[in-house]
Amino acid sequence: MAEIRRVGVVGAGLMGSGIAQVSAGAGYETVVREVEQGFLDRGMARITKTLDRAVAKEKLGAAERDAAVGRLHPTLDLADFTECDLVIEAITENLGAKHELFGALGEVCGESAVFASNTSSLSITELAARTDRPDRFVGLHFFSPVPVMSLVEVIRCGQTSDETFDRAFAFAESLGKSPIACRDNTGFVVNRLLVPYMLDAIRAYESGVASIPDIDKGLRLGCGYPMGPFTLSDFVGLDTLYHITGIMYEEYKEARFASPPLLRRMYLAGYHGRKTGKGFYDYSGDEPVVSDFVK
Repeated sequence: MAEIRRVGVVGAGLMGSGIAQVSAGAGYETVVREVEQGFLDRGMARITKTLDRAVAKEKLGAAERDAAVGRLHPTLDLADFTECDLVIEAITENLGAKHELFGALGEVCGESAVFASNTSSLSITELAARTDRPDRFVGLHFFSPVPVMSLVEVIRCGQTSDETFDRAFAFAESLGKSPIACRDNTGFVVNRLLVPYMLDAIRAYESGVASIPDIDKGLRLGCGYPMGPFTLSDFVGLDTLYHITGIMYEEYKEARFASPPLLRRMYLAGYHGRKTGKGFYDYSGDEPVVSDFVK
């Protein structure tokens, strides 16, 4: 099985920068690409801030931090992925954009390079089918925040070779993660089970079962969840959740995957959660309070 030495990460947003950080921290030379210098600078600054925080908390040595930063190679040019053994896509959850990207990567990457997508809901089969290497294509779904969360879903489709899957699984383990094997079903394992739970919580609130804080509190204390469904939804992003529900409902045509009216209205109104400062909760004060949209 060919050794992975150099990793490419396309996208320096929250997920892409996190993947690049753990890759470089595990000893891989890591190329990070964005489409604009401003996006790239913000991604690299996010990595530096996270590593500096780890040093301040004595979870990482200064020399280890400096070595990890030294293995990061930011770029705006896809041609810099030529020598990568593994390229992980972490761009916007848009099928057309991903198809275009993998087509361009196929023209610059070596024949043995493995392509992976960090998609949370799109079909790995559909992504692989439009590349020049469907047998060397796999899903690597990391969870946010990537440096903290240990789970990685490794998804194989019908075309994925055993060698490709094994290489991807071993790579995830080498990052100190705990990977699980998944079939190519929309939502994979976690979102297939998690999204209906989050949507049911919204429907329960719409039906007057209880308040948002009490539903959150009930699931935390009654089920031992680290955060309630509304807090989690705000953390994930209500725009992200809304788009995922659309993809999953289109695939399965089951009511449990359909977006509740409240979620759609919050998405349209720009109440997207922590990223916008308001979702189910308002984060503008010292402590989150129920937002004006859902009072």
